[in-house]
Amino acid sequence: MNITLRRPRLWGTVRAIPSKSHVHRLLICAAFADGESVIRCPLTNNDIDATVRCLTALGAKIERTGDSFRVTPIPCDGGYHATPDALLDCGESGSTMRFLLPVVCALGKSGSLLGHGRLPERPLSPLYEELIAHGAVLSPQGTNPFQVHGRLTPGDYRIDGSVSSQFISGLLFALPLLNGESTLTITGKLESAPYITLTLQALHAFGADIVRESDTFYRIRPGQFCTPGTVTAEGDWSGAAFWLTAGALSDEGLCVTGLLADSVQGDSAVLDILERMGASVCRDKDSITVRGGRLRGCVVDGAQIPDLIPILSVAAAAAEGETVFENIGRLRLKESDRIAAVTDMLTRLGAKNITSGDDWLKVGGGGLTGGMAEGWNDHRIVMSAAIASTVCAGPVTITGIEATDKSYPTFFEDLDRLTQKDFLCTACRGM
Repeated sequence: MNITLRRPRLWGTVRAIPSKSHVHRLLICAAFADGESVIRCPLTNNDIDATVRCLTALGAKIERTGDSFRVTPIPCDGGYHATPDALLDCGESGSTMRFLLPVVCALGKSGSLLGHGRLPERPLSPLYEELIAHGAVLSPQGTNPFQVHGRLTPGDYRIDGSVSSQFISGLLFALPLLNGESTLTITGKLESAPYITLTLQALHAFGADIVRESDTFYRIRPGQFCTPGTVTAEGDWSGAAFWLTAGALSDEGLCVTGLLADSVQGDSAVLDILERMGASVCRDKDSITVRGGRLRGCVVDGAQIPDLIPILSVAAAAAEGETVFENIGRLRLKESDRIAAVTDMLTRLGAKNITSGDDWLKVGGGGLTGGMAEGWNDHRIVMSAAIASTVCAGPVTITGIEATDKSYPTFFEDLDRLTQKDFLCTACRGM
């Protein structure tokens, strides 16, 4: 489906959607707990649904009741009675596949993981080699469905932290399920470190016996997780970043509620970056309001916040001077090659002086004119183009807007609701 936006003027308040990063983690812990758990999550999406689908295939019972998930764990009596030869349909969710691959290996049940879109192409190394070294039997990388046999043994695990924090999180979920103590050592430069902290928070909430002896060394003891009863998913800083940036691009500003000020989510850094660029940020007890100012380019290190780069590139295109995004090579391995996708999107909308390399992107400011933006089947590219339309001189047509179902299915409903009715966006939906 396509949509055409004619410079929507946004104003008002929006509540942050639940963090899919947090919900993935809570669901996995709940599936291996000692009793029923309720996870409060007012809105679901394709990625969350993929994790629900896979955990159900393994033997958990997960029901959607009102604004929550009710999770009855996989039976455990001296060992988890997971479903053998289960097919886990991961959709396009990298988190689902990378978290659950080590878990399936730890359970010692043969199974297969099915991916869609670019997911089968996304790398599994060095996790792949480490799992094989500890007893797993895996089909060649790129196989789809991806076959899993054998069972992991307790021991000393090592993983390079420079590729994906999801590999580390996957091992942290899996190793407590083994029948002996293990250690996990992280080598190399650690990327997206806040996501590992988010994983540890979820595991500790469910009573996992994991000791973080340093930033690079963990001691993991076996044992069933303990349900905390009812837990509530955090608001999503990644999704809120689109509205916070939209506020920075307007005089009226936008207010976002439902975000934890002290959240460990790395994308909370969006506020500091927007302030550095010149936006006005007001933090209240349960709300954050961002208003526009004289935006100026700056240097942004994207190593810990790769998901922010698409929307921050829109702010950069509307700012004065040049913005440089560094250490962003992993963006080429996301739902799209996001460095190429951002360059294409901004160029189509009239940006000038955009250059890129393997792990950097430079965006010259000066404004946007409008045009047709390809969605690249990437939710963050589609949403970034929509926010870009608020500062484009002419209309913006975005293709493939259904990609937002991956993380934020109500995004365009919220956009329409926030649009001042004298400036209501015109939507032309169709194939």
